[in-house]
Amino acid sequence: MSVAATMLLFPKMEYLPQGNRNRIMSILVPPPGLSYKEHREIGDHIYNYVILYMNVQIRPKPSLEVLYPEIKIMPLRDRLKAVGMDANDLGIALDVLMDGREIGDFKQEGKKKIDLIVKASEEEIYTPEQLYNSLIAIPGGKVLPLYSLSELVRTTGITEIRHFERMRTITLQISPPENIPLEKAMDSIHSAIIQPLKKQGILKGIDVTMTGAADKLTVTRKAFRWNFILAVIITYLLMCALFENFIYPFIIMFTIPLAAGGGFIGLKLVNIFITPQPLDILTMLGFVILIGVVVNNAILIVHQALNNIRYHGMEYRQAVIESTRTRLRPIYMSAATSVFGMLPLVIAPGPGSELYRGLGSVVLGGLAFSTIFTVYLIPAILIFFISAEKSDKYLQGRDLIK
Repeated sequence: MSVAATMLLFPKMEYLPQGNRNRIMSILVPPPGLSYKEHREIGDHIYNYVILYMNVQIRPKPSLEVLYPEIKIMPLRDRLKAVGMDANDLGIALDVLMDGREIGDFKQEGKKKIDLIVKASEEEIYTPEQLYNSLIAIPGGKVLPLYSLSELVRTTGITEIRHFERMRTITLQISPPENIPLEKAMDSIHSAIIQPLKKQGILKGIDVTMTGAADKLTVTRKAFRWNFILAVIITYLLMCALFENFIYPFIIMFTIPLAAGGGFIGLKLVNIFITPQPLDILTMLGFVILIGVVVNNAILIVHQALNNIRYHGMEYRQAVIESTRTRLRPIYMSAATSVFGMLPLVIAPGPGSELYRGLGSVVLGGLAFSTIFTVYLIPAILIFFISAEKSDKYLQGRDLIK
């Protein structure tokens, strides 16, 4: 049941909680003399028109308009090779003539470091023609005019040339609506835009990647998956050392799927009855916290059952039943105090509540759900494995002490 609840209720993921954002306010002043009904109709008409564009933004960086003058200096590779240069050497020479090239740094004791930059005088080169007629140094200590090693091409282009990992790049900065999780927006962009364009061959020779918060979400999700597994392994090994057994800690670990299902149920209930809450990074931390919390109830039952057999000589079925009966009140008391203690994190409104509401709902739902079913599941499983326990050596040791 917990696996089914996890699969059915697993929501799309968000990177960070959505806090207060900058807003644009507009005031509509209708003509005087109109009735309230007419005012309302005007407002509803404008609202229905702009509702699709609220909190949604697609901003290209730089602009996609290819209408701005652009000068390209194309290297003549045969001539460059004849003088012992290549395109990279020509690019370095152009850097020196234009923006300058950093060649090192200089630092005096007790003073800040100063970058050493080789740069041509801006007064001598301030037009493309002057740049094209400038002299550059070639191997051997000689100089040649730039136009003898390259070709000047006049064309049009975009307002700004941006590079990402040495590749010319255009960035589309997309801000999805607040009610759409980031992971869902990523899936929509990939399935509705990128894949159709690739099938049409429009993106041939073009690499499309998602960066920013989308890339961070992908990296964090992968890291969280391994962190969750690592937390489970550490918890299991720690209990193996305490119980000196590999079977009983494995039984106790059955409470973790129960807690995961309860966490998603708690998150779903918050979305239905309180406010939309995405599965962001802070909310996902709640599942890691649950690993160390929900196993405590099962530990109480298993530990007491073992004591009943080893030190009181009980039959294994009676030992498990008696352990569950005696530990039922402490389990429910500790769970109730934890649940009611965390309840304000989930239901209390106010500034900053979006930061911890998801975390509280996951921990609260997972703890409550696992507590209810732990007292039924763990004893039922424990009965099949605890029958191998013997009380003879423990009882004999106790008799010798007497």
